[in-house]
Amino acid sequence: MAVQEAGLAAHSGGCTCGDCPHGARQGHRQAVAAFVAKRDELAAGQGLPAAVAHSAGASRQWVSDELTQSARMVAERSREAGEAWLHTVWRQTLFVVWGAVAVLALAQTGTAIGAGWSMARTAGLVAAVVVAGLLTAAARLHRARGGLIAPLIGEDNRLSTSRTVASAWVLLVVFAVLVLALELAGASAHAERDALIDGLGLTRGAGLLIVLAATCALTVVVRGLVAGRVFGQRLQKVRAERPRLADLLCDDAGRGSFTDAQYVLVSAVAMAFSCVRLARRPGQLPDLPWALALLVVLSAAVYFAGKYAEGGRPVILSVVRAREAGDLDGPIRTGDDIEIRGAGFVPAGAATPDQLALMVVRIGPVHVHVPLVPVPGGFANPSDTVLTVPVPVDVEPGPVEVQVVTAAGVETNRVTVEVMD
Repeated sequence: MAVQEAGLAAHSGGCTCGDCPHGARQGHRQAVAAFVAKRDELAAGQGLPAAVAHSAGASRQWVSDELTQSARMVAERSREAGEAWLHTVWRQTLFVVWGAVAVLALAQTGTAIGAGWSMARTAGLVAAVVVAGLLTAAARLHRARGGLIAPLIGEDNRLSTSRTVASAWVLLVVFAVLVLALELAGASAHAERDALIDGLGLTRGAGLLIVLAATCALTVVVRGLVAGRVFGQRLQKVRAERPRLADLLCDDAGRGSFTDAQYVLVSAVAMAFSCVRLARRPGQLPDLPWALALLVVLSAAVYFAGKYAEGGRPVILSVVRAREAGDLDGPIRTGDDIEIRGAGFVPAGAATPDQLALMVVRIGPVHVHVPLVPVPGGFANPSDTVLTVPVPVDVEPGPVEVQVVTAAGVETNRVTVEVMD
């Protein structure tokens, strides 16, 4: 009992077991629970100090500052949990790889009953072991970045759909060529060796090579496209906490993406067909039919079109004076709240409190951090289409430019408003 209590104490937020990820995950859960409790408490109007309770503006600012500090703690715990997850997931990827080798061995053994063992079966098993060994070595070298998933993680710390699909095709081609090479090394008859060499001919593998070239080229082009649009402030990218398998089928906000899903689905079906062809005819490259190859290329084109069309700069459509119930209509003055209406203020994946706290409105020469206004279950301000901020007293009366800077660092257009004395 004492040992169990000591173990629980060691994993309560501050792990004392070295690189054990349990403490990081537990600390993240505790930080999230504390933040949610504080947000809901402040949303209900509880916990306000008496010094600021009499002023709506002061209490809102105090609440926003308190939530911002708590959100930063949650973000720090989240980063620690993400790094700990990367340190442990590389072993899980090896379980998948060697599990696939075991499944292949069982399938080879089962299908050999009655048909007999052949050189092609031996070559397939040896090729699988060699590829798994190479992947194991690569995973160990990149264990700090997730092992085998390290090349699949994009600059935004999400699993890249294009990289994953291209990597899968590369592995299939490498495995198929290695099987043919091992069969060629074990062949004794001259005619058998000639048949294996003919199996590597262009007429056999043209469809497979076209698909491989298209998917790899798409990976390079998409990376350059996204980087160019981000640097040109035409696309907002926010770093994720950690990679997730759902990234292959979803956008940055976690919503299902048609272009990503159809690309993964079509590629998976084409790869399954190629694996069956390789199993049926291990003496040649999988002769992917032209219709199926063109289907993969068409799917890749749809994926590229979706990547090209996504994004866009945030935009301010109008700025008006915020009016509360019972307040008189009038011009914008210092100390008043203004309501900024537009679109794209909250980038995809930036709905977390720490990212919302990074939003800034530039009112003339003054930078105003957008206050966090909590409500049960979330925040009323800021939102993707409306921001409410106070006009500071440091703003001089007269024409003033208003501009929003999002959590991704992208600036909107400037809108001029008139501030009265």
